[in-house]
Amino acid sequence: MPDHVHVCLSVPPKYSIAFVLGFLKGKSAVRIHRQAGETRLHGMHFWAVGYCVSTVGLDEQTIREYIQQQEKLETGQNKFDFE
Repeated sequence: MPDHVHVCLSVPPKYSIAFVLGFLKGKSAVRIHRQAGETRLHGMHFWAVGYCVSTVGLDEQTIREYIQQQEKLETGQNKFDFE
């Protein structure tokens, strides 16, 4: 999506969520900055401050399907039954 990202990750218990997301946001910002070049990104911030995290249990397949279909869902191109 143009303004947000959904990701389904499996994080080993030895790593904190804050560490993993900080790492992902940092590394991806550097890569995007290098690919986009200096003219498209201004300042030192790419990602918004913060993140939202939720655990996934029995509904993992439903959540994965939502992530895969999110663009169609948000533009109204596809109906998806989550119940």
